[in-house]
Amino acid sequence: MWLCKVAERQMLRPSFVPPRPIRQLRDLTRYRIDLVNVRTAEKNRVEKLLEDACIKLSVVASDIFGVSGREMMAALIAGERDPAVLADMARSRMRVKIPQLQEAFTGHFDDHHRFLLGRMLSRIDGIDADIAVLDAQIEAHLVPFAQAVARLDQIPGIGPVAAAVIIAEIGVDMTRFPTAGHLASWAKFSPGIKSSAGKNKGNGSTGHGNRYLARALGEAAVGASRTDTFLGERYRRITRRRGKKKAIVATGRSTLVVIWHLLSEPDTHFHDLGAEHFDRHVSTEHKKRTHIQQLQALGYRVTLEPAA
Repeated sequence: MWLCKVAERQMLRPSFVPPRPIRQLRDLTRYRIDLVNVRTAEKNRVEKLLEDACIKLSVVASDIFGVSGREMMAALIAGERDPAVLADMARSRMRVKIPQLQEAFTGHFDDHHRFLLGRMLSRIDGIDADIAVLDAQIEAHLVPFAQAVARLDQIPGIGPVAAAVIIAEIGVDMTRFPTAGHLASWAKFSPGIKSSAGKNKGNGSTGHGNRYLARALGEAAVGASRTDTFLGERYRRITRRRGKKKAIVATGRSTLVVIWHLLSEPDTHFHDLGAEHFDRHVSTEHKKRTHIQQLQALGYRVTLEPAA
């Protein structure tokens, strides 16, 4: 019985060995993601080190690794300790924060912090250089898939980097997925249902899918949320009702449906339904019910009377 169930599950999972160009592209994109994670961890160490020295640069600057922040940290390593001199290194829009920067640099940065900060920044620079070399290799490996990249780049939230990751993880041959639903299910971006005694109890976990693909789709969903598009409005609507995690899964699934169609039909181009799509297709009764529930949640008793 147990062997039969395992065999049944394996039949439901598309299993194949990707072509060599896809495998090579996958190696490159996955290594790039791992390097980005290492760089992020190193940047977090830098912020923690500065906080240990009571240097509150991250409180004032939105990105301490920008041009101004890097110049200030280089000056710290070189031996500069005067808060006024350090704050005066701010550039462009950051110069309006010079008084706050002077206060932020009033700490006790010593030789111990200086040594560690130099090593950390050197490692970040080395990782940046490695990522730049990888980007060139990825771009070269994407040449045979240029048309697929161009089609995916039309989707809100997806840029060249995300398109490369998606192609590397799912390939460009969609015949292994009979429908868009099969692709979403394989990627674990289909909603799960918990049921007991014949009653559904909401969405369950989608399970663990491809973490590299999930990361790319999650970042694409967040990126789309900043646009006035169908995917952006879908993310915002679900976030208001169910939270960000469920919004990412739902928007990621919608993105996968679009991806499947674009890769399955080479002559197909992305057409945005628009942010107003939901309002156009929601019935009057549904709108009334939604507004009534919102008012009742605020403590009002609602009575509806048709207007004359």
